[in-house]
Amino acid sequence: MQIELSTLNPSQVYFTMTQSLLPRPIAWVLSENEDGGHNLAPFSYFNAVCSAPPLVAVSASPRPDGSPKDTAANIAARRRFVVHIAHRELVEALNESSAGLPPGASEVAHLGLATAPLEGFSLPRLADCRVAFACELERVIELGPGPQSLILGEVNSVYLADEVTSRDGKGRLKVHADRVDPVSRLGPTEYAALGEILTLSRPA
Repeated sequence: MQIELSTLNPSQVYFTMTQSLLPRPIAWVLSENEDGGHNLAPFSYFNAVCSAPPLVAVSASPRPDGSPKDTAANIAARRRFVVHIAHRELVEALNESSAGLPPGASEVAHLGLATAPLEGFSLPRLADCRVAFACELERVIELGPGPQSLILGEVNSVYLADEVTSRDGKGRLKVHADRVDPVSRLGPTEYAALGEILTLSRPA
């Protein structure tokens, strides 16, 4: 089967893309509402895109009426946000945070999630997440007729829980993926937990 995306409407394109780009990492994004509360939402159009400067990209679709969703509006207005990598024990809360609460509501408060300070950063992190990226807005690129907001964030610092890291004999940092135990996104209602890790030496 070969699918010509030009023959599909945007919704059909979305479902084709999200069921075939597998697996997708999930950015669990905390941003600050206008009243100082904390919005929280998952995005699986997400990845790292540059190391110098260190940039991550999160793609946020608009509301049905064309207005920006809270995450995009909050980041545009206040510029700082925190990207978390959720693990399997948090997948239900991750999924619940995608519910359509009223604009300005705090998913963090609604779900009863604890936060902890991020040293040197104005926003907190989710206390139970093992990985968090403290980000500052670099730019927003509007794509397509929606428009879709491609949010580029410069990573100021990375929080890593002590239990997911170690040092090798040369003192180099090792982040143990199995200890992070991240979840990823598959189809519309499907998530995946980390499975077998394949270790291969880089070719010379």
